[in-house]
Amino acid sequence: MISFLLSVVALIVGYMLYGRVAERVFGPDDRETPAIRKADNVDYIVLPSWRVFMIQFLNIAGTGPIFGAIMGMWFGPAAYLWIVFGCIFGGAVHDYISGMLSMRHDGCGLAELTGLYLGGAARKALIVFSMMMMVLVGAFFVSCPAMILSDIWGDKMMWVVVIFLYYVATTMMPIDKLIGRIYPLFALSMLFMVVAMGVVLCLKQPALPEVWDGLGNWGPSHLGLQQPLFPALFVTIACGAVSGFHATQSPMMARCMKSERQGRPVFYGAMVTEGLVALVWATISSYFFFADGWRDVCSPELVKSFTTGADGLVRNADGKLLIQSFDAPRVVTIICESWLGIAGSILALLGVVAAPITTGGSSFRSARLILAESFNLKQGSAVSRLLLSIPVFAVGIALLAWQMGNPSGFKTVWQYVAWGTQLMAAVTLWVCTVYLRREGKCYWLTLVPGVFMTMVVTTFFLVSSTTLSLPYTPSLIASGVLTAIATTLFFRSK
Repeated sequence: MISFLLSVVALIVGYMLYGRVAERVFGPDDRETPAIRKADNVDYIVLPSWRVFMIQFLNIAGTGPIFGAIMGMWFGPAAYLWIVFGCIFGGAVHDYISGMLSMRHDGCGLAELTGLYLGGAARKALIVFSMMMMVLVGAFFVSCPAMILSDIWGDKMMWVVVIFLYYVATTMMPIDKLIGRIYPLFALSMLFMVVAMGVVLCLKQPALPEVWDGLGNWGPSHLGLQQPLFPALFVTIACGAVSGFHATQSPMMARCMKSERQGRPVFYGAMVTEGLVALVWATISSYFFFADGWRDVCSPELVKSFTTGADGLVRNADGKLLIQSFDAPRVVTIICESWLGIAGSILALLGVVAAPITTGGSSFRSARLILAESFNLKQGSAVSRLLLSIPVFAVGIALLAWQMGNPSGFKTVWQYVAWGTQLMAAVTLWVCTVYLRREGKCYWLTLVPGVFMTMVVTTFFLVSSTTLSLPYTPSLIASGVLTAIATTLFFRSK
């Protein structure tokens, strides 16, 4: 618990201190913002700063800082350090500089920013890649919340239809009509869940593994996890540490802010808040898997069905390991019901449901905006928005149908999405670095995390069983060489 409490304090202090550093490096001023200069009452609308923060937080959160943190803690206490340092020096800086950069360029998206600072070929690649990512995230964030809601009331298919219709509405309607009104309520639900879980953790004071107990990979010896800590941990915990997905969402709020000086609390602050969410659920995961918390929150009958083998690993009667028997969604459900009772668990689960639903809806909206930017199409009329949305929803429905007909579909595709969002993070950080250098500002602010994330995504692409599956040590050397080449090209470029 000491590591958890120290991590919470570190994130708060990081916002107050390093957030100021990032703000001073960028240098916000009093120039007219896109929300005022390009107001269209659809996408460019001035919203109250507290609503902008709530929307940004919900847009970037999703299930990432919950499910990703639960799975990331399987690697051991090193997850605490990645969440804290990754968030303060990487993710929050990434979100702040890219969000402010979007605001400086009329609220344009990541692909357009990439074209401005990395070239036309990179722009075209990012248009295709980011569109693919947005539709994937939108489609696959339908089934998970539908499953959770159906456990509370109703049928899963009914909730699938309701959620998808909601996505249509959030994509088509002016941002202040639905998103601006409903998201604050969803945010409160999400924050209630996080605060409630944090309070229970503090009251229980469970004996948990601390950072000083070892930063090595705990997965193989404790849980039978067969993945190397580097780079798997840094891809598993994306939201809550560093996530390129955020750079696709920030432009929506860059079009709704009345002052550049709102950037630090909105962009940097929302990311730190997400880091706090990740810390809470990572600590719960540590309790569940490393402190035998699963024995306390599961029924006696279920506990008796597990035995400890000669290798020290716990398995059920079918031979499944703990991490195979208790996936992240099931851990969330069990913990909420056990710790908060019926009423509290419903509210907490709604908080978990609100995150993916809002992120899914925002992903489809982002896809529409990416298409509109790519073809330079105005979005003032409902007809123009509908024409761009139809192909996006058609692909989304096809992906959703495939996933529902393929039980392993979500797990398979999400592995590529997890790597893809970290690839976008590396690209975004390089975009920000080039911008800062051109402006004569301290580009080391984004260069260091950019180099690190380049190493992460390159290594993961080489060693992951879902991609090339090459031997680990040669892959590590190769990724180091490729990262060094990219860094050298940056320093040699004009």
